[in-house]
Amino acid sequence: MSLPKDFKYSEEHEWVKVEGEKVRIGITDFAQSELGDIVFVELPEVGDELQADEPFGSVESVKTVSELYAPISGKVVEVNEELEDSPEFVNESPHEKAWMVIVEPSDQSEMDNLMDAEAYEKMTKED
Repeated sequence: MSLPKDFKYSEEHEWVKVEGEKVRIGITDFAQSELGDIVFVELPEVGDELQADEPFGSVESVKTVSELYAPISGKVVEVNEELEDSPEFVNESPHEKAWMVIVEPSDQSEMDNLMDAEAYEKMTKED
């Protein structure tokens, strides 16, 4: 399982990468491997407001449809449009090509609720 050390992770299996004043969000390698082959990704629009721990989209695999939960609150400033035509990127490259949204956080302190790579790895081994 690929687990970048400089990312933060949510209990719902999303990753967060801090990029200056913004954060990039996607789903983890663990999540995509559990879901199987991704065939469709539904994402919010630029300008939408995300609320921490609330659904903001979904991923559909050959097995199931799973909600995406916002790891932090904020305004969507960019959406990865490539996933519309290439949902398989989620399986091939969950931490690089398959980022989902870039968000301007409305409350930086919410980052404190996320796990580091070590804590996330421990959690996935307990599941």
